[in-house]
Amino acid sequence: MICLRCGYCCLTPMVVIVDDPKKGIQEGNLKAINCLKERCPHLQGKEAGHYSCAIHDKPWYKKTPCFSHGQIERGNQNCRMGEYQLKKAKKSTTPA
Repeated sequence: MICLRCGYCCLTPMVVIVDDPKKGIQEGNLKAINCLKERCPHLQGKEAGHYSCAIHDKPWYKKTPCFSHGQIERGNQNCRMGEYQLKKAKKSTTPA
């Protein structure tokens, strides 16, 4: 899946994150957050399509739930949720 950096996964659902990136994945350093109430602290950026993850390059990132996020199609295709969210954002900013 190709992430389109829409921010949906980091701004909407309930997710489990690594609390302190310096400690990595270990007992007591994982935290569940409700992204509707609290923005993921690792999310960088302010605009849909331009978000990035501050811990994406950590050696343990591949063991996180974020890395495991995917979609049903196989292969290297654009994230369907990302395409939907970016179209929706574009429509809301386009004058009628």
